[in-house]
Amino acid sequence: MATQKTVPTNESVVNFINTVDDEQKRNDSYALVKILEEATGFEATMWGPAIIGFGSYHYKYASGHEGDAPLAGFSPRKQSISFYVMLSEEKRNELLSKLGKHKAAKSCIYINKLSDVDAEVLKEMVKESMRYMQELYG
Repeated sequence: MATQKTVPTNESVVNFINTVDDEQKRNDSYALVKILEEATGFEATMWGPAIIGFGSYHYKYASGHEGDAPLAGFSPRKQSISFYVMLSEEKRNELLSKLGKHKAAKSCIYINKLSDVDAEVLKEMVKESMRYMQELYG
């Protein structure tokens, strides 16, 4: 079985954020760490080389594949800031309609800058994602 690549590391979140070239994304990343720490109650941790995660859960699929993942997280990518949250379809549709300017995929939400979205809705999404993942995986 393949080794999981995205695992918690001892790398510094601050050092990682300082490597972000775009000043707006760097400043937004510092603000997002505060927002997500407040929303989750967990300290920011690097997961792999580029994801800032908060909390964790253990998953196991019917196939036997299992591992750990952050309850919520984000990564300041070159094109946009990627958020990693899992929501029920109903909650996802409800909250995305209130979030502001974004693009979305199954478990990712992409924003260009923090000022494009409602930070309170983002906090609600993170809290709901944590609740949903803990309900699914204990």
